[in-house]
Amino acid sequence: MEAHEYERLAAAEERAWWFRGLHANLLAAWRARADDARAARVLDAGCGTGGFLKRLAPAAHGAFCCGVELDRAAAVTAAGKSGAAIVAGQIERLPFPDRSFDAVFSADVLCHRGVDEALALAEFRRCLRPRGVLVLNLPAYRWLYSAHDVAVANARRYGAREVRRALEGAGFAEPRLRHWNAILFPLMVMRRKILPSAPGRASDVELLPSPLERLFHGCVALEAALAACGLGLPFGGSILATAVRP
Repeated sequence: MEAHEYERLAAAEERAWWFRGLHANLLAAWRARADDARAARVLDAGCGTGGFLKRLAPAAHGAFCCGVELDRAAAVTAAGKSGAAIVAGQIERLPFPDRSFDAVFSADVLCHRGVDEALALAEFRRCLRPRGVLVLNLPAYRWLYSAHDVAVANARRYGAREVRRALEGAGFAEPRLRHWNAILFPLMVMRRKILPSAPGRASDVELLPSPLERLFHGCVALEAALAACGLGLPFGGSILATAVRP
């Protein structure tokens, strides 16, 4: 990812509707599967500049939160922003002993250029304790690949069956998957596949005017409420997946 694009996304991370919705979905998915979220040991694998860790720490009620980030400058920013323990390193070679964590989160990282998915999933499994929970977010639909993906260093997008097979192939059990960002999905398709990108702004993840931020966040929050009632929609721009280490 280009430096200016990375900085722009980092600036939007705390307030933009998409990041707020992503973080809320990650936390809800973990709580739905965790035996006990209190006093847990939690890893954010590919933590970027620490936006999710900043939300995770107070929501985890005493959990030990740790992050791994390949980019050293981002790791420094994440440590200052979140107060969590941050290590600069690769997710394919996690610098932790076996069975170190009760939960591992990885949001839109396996899709990046240069990431070996199989090695990363194997490391996630190695570092989880038995019955530990893996929570993944991944971009959906190969046909939706666009200039946005190029700008944020995505090499691929996914289908739900593909994600399920990858989890099971890596030795995870009880995978649960759902799409999200469904209500706004038609706008995403139009923006990324029909309308041309503005010069220098290939990614459409940015902080929008306040009325749009409130509207879009409300759409994502409505979807999350429906999903909590078992009424998740069968499509959307992202795939949220959880699984456990047997």
